[in-house]
Amino acid sequence: MINGKSLTEPFAGLRVIEIGSSAASSYCARLFADFGADVQKIEPPAGDPLRQHAPLTERGHSAWFAFLNFNKSSVIFDDKDPGAGAGLTALIEDCDVLIDGRHVDPANCPNIDIAAIRRRCSGLIYLEASWFGQEGPYAGFAATDSTVRALAGLVKLVGPVEGPPLHAPDFQTGILAGLWGFIAVTSSGVARPPRKVGRSWSLNIFESALTLSDYLMFEAFAWGDVMRRIGANRFWPGFPVGIYLTKSGWLGVTTVTPAQWRAFCDMLGLSDLRDDPALMIGEDRVQRAQELEARFVPELQKRTALEWFAEGLRRKIPIVPVPEISDLLLNHEKSERRAIVPIVLGEENGLAIGSVQRLTVTPPRRGGRVPAVGRQQSLLNARRITGAVGSTADPMDAARMPLGGVRVIDFSMGWAGPLCTRTMADLGADVIKIEAIQYPDWWRGVDRRPAYINARMYEKTLRFCVMNRNKRGITLDLTRPQGVALAKRLVAGADVVVDNYSVDVLPRLGLGYDVLGKLNPQLVMMSMSAFGANSPHRDCRAYGSTLEQGSGLPTVIGRPDDPPIMSHIAFGDAVGGLNGCAAVLVALVHARNTGQGQLIDLAQIECMMPFAAPWITLQSTGGAPPPRYGNRHPQFVPHGSFRCAGEDNWITIAVTGADMWRRLARLIGRPDWSRDASLESAEGRRAVEDLIEAGIAGWTLSRDADQAMSELQAEGIASGVARLPIELLSDRHLASRGFLQDVDRAFLGQHPQPSMPVREGTKPYPIRTAAPTLGQHNVEVLSGLLGLSGAEIEELMKDGIIGTEMLSENELGSIKPASA
Repeated sequence: MINGKSLTEPFAGLRVIEIGSSAASSYCARLFADFGADVQKIEPPAGDPLRQHAPLTERGHSAWFAFLNFNKSSVIFDDKDPGAGAGLTALIEDCDVLIDGRHVDPANCPNIDIAAIRRRCSGLIYLEASWFGQEGPYAGFAATDSTVRALAGLVKLVGPVEGPPLHAPDFQTGILAGLWGFIAVTSSGVARPPRKVGRSWSLNIFESALTLSDYLMFEAFAWGDVMRRIGANRFWPGFPVGIYLTKSGWLGVTTVTPAQWRAFCDMLGLSDLRDDPALMIGEDRVQRAQELEARFVPELQKRTALEWFAEGLRRKIPIVPVPEISDLLLNHEKSERRAIVPIVLGEENGLAIGSVQRLTVTPPRRGGRVPAVGRQQSLLNARRITGAVGSTADPMDAARMPLGGVRVIDFSMGWAGPLCTRTMADLGADVIKIEAIQYPDWWRGVDRRPAYINARMYEKTLRFCVMNRNKRGITLDLTRPQGVALAKRLVAGADVVVDNYSVDVLPRLGLGYDVLGKLNPQLVMMSMSAFGANSPHRDCRAYGSTLEQGSGLPTVIGRPDDPPIMSHIAFGDAVGGLNGCAAVLVALVHARNTGQGQLIDLAQIECMMPFAAPWITLQSTGGAPPPRYGNRHPQFVPHGSFRCAGEDNWITIAVTGADMWRRLARLIGRPDWSRDASLESAEGRRAVEDLIEAGIAGWTLSRDADQAMSELQAEGIASGVARLPIELLSDRHLASRGFLQDVDRAFLGQHPQPSMPVREGTKPYPIRTAAPTLGQHNVEVLSGLLGLSGAEIEELMKDGIIGTEMLSENELGSIKPASA
């Protein structure tokens, strides 16, 4: 409590200064504004260059800039003014957090001495964003969102087999990196006691994008070089994972487990496919994708998307209608949950994607105003000194990790929840992962046949090990009273509980927030369901693919005549995990300041909506839907993926201005183009874009992709090789930065793991421990934390409440009844 009152805005009184111009730093700062911070955006007299970024509303406002900047204030500093540097320095010295995007675009920021400022202001938290970091082979590369995603393995697997690969519009890396920056800065104020010396973070946008590549990168490591582009809305190793036309509307379909495939076939009346033993596993079905689609696509066209959705809910199949942007604008539920909020852009009223971190006690601001250049916001936000981010209250060891002393009870499985808790573990939290020998994390494998179990294959899945490092692992059968009682005792001494089950699972077990919040009033508990606890679709089964399908994003990707295009096999999982971690940290700041815990009702489908944010604002202000550009760009010309020498080798190139265009024209042997005044503007080049693309393609086709990138980057031209995920394991830039760390683990041996894309200093945070084997820390946790005796632990083992070996399908029904 502060002055006897509970704070409603966790960052009230916090001052954040944002300098430079990048989507990553802007989104990071906006998340602080969402929860009450006073964010001062420093701009040149002409404004942040992002104010001109397409798409533009009918009155010329950037819909992308609006999404990134509502509820901030704008402060003008002219770098030509002799006193500008001193004035900006004074402003920074009176803030708590400095977010610096100058390495992406300096935006004419006056010269300031960051090192000197930090010496004088020891409590200042500093975040510096860059495309690739300050060292390594790519450090000086010119870049755009699309060229970075190509290098990050997020382009080459998308689109038609014959190419070119398809990439989404430029609204992804800034959101991913902004979330990582927000997590780093917010974590700096959670530990107890708080630091006296403010942390200094570097944020790598390229490495942030690799959060989406983790799964495919390490599946490729385990399976070998098997991934190729296999067509629009097709992704190895699952099938069907795609979008299909119905009688009315598009339908997103995902079947992963054998039971889901059988239910899908039953729904469509395809009994012969249902009973074919060669089609039980996704890797087998994907080999026969064309044959299978020929059977089920005509059946899907007999009913509407909404009708199939209702049928899928009944049969527990992960299917969902794919909405147009106009559908989202009419969705009352999204407005009620503050996923879509009202904003003011100058003289225009519109809608924007709000904060998706849905804290129930301290909700984010509901919309706001986009600042005009030099305009201060009238927000109630008195300066105060608390234990929140930016505090200088008490000294602490400078080596202590940001979340040291925070304990997390992790009920989550798969990717989204475990990524959330892995991030907290990487930052120093004590994360205790709870599984059961009857029902372990499904990323250990869903095969329950005795041969799989006896070979301990569930201990050899790399995806599980990547998502669960730095955690302790125990087993508890939560379907029985003894297991529930032990879980409650652990929660009573914890700070955080995370689960990503369906919304009713933990409450049905007696572990809902209504119970646990009374046991521990300071508890932060997060439920990470697909649609949210109060949604009419709360029972919908969903994977990361389902979340992308239902977000509206696929309808803006691809060429005008394409179906809605997915850009990842499970986009929503990683995005949900990062947003979940961000939400938990905000709630922890509030709990530290007030002693008040709360429930977080995170709807993972809403976490995907920021990637379609500009179209929400554009259409809400009366604008028509923008055309689908495919690999072209509304602002950068030329822009696209071009074939290089060899089989299926491609490079993404983006020309962001006249100077870069002239250098490109000379490089590809067209100096006449560089001198042609009619081609100085993007609009002029767009008139002959086909001709320009043919000229570039002729040049790239004679070169290896890496050679082409080297020549282009030597001339300062934004470009990136379209990598396969497996190629990231040998990427020279990542190797030079120590991004991949070797970890040794029982049953698996030595294997690489990715670092976080945020670091203090030049080296990544080390991976301290490998992922736990099943029940590895039963004795350590139950004895060390709960004080159970050896005899009590032995009895729990005997009764099957705990254990260290997964049960096969034959053993599940043979567990002895637990003792009373």
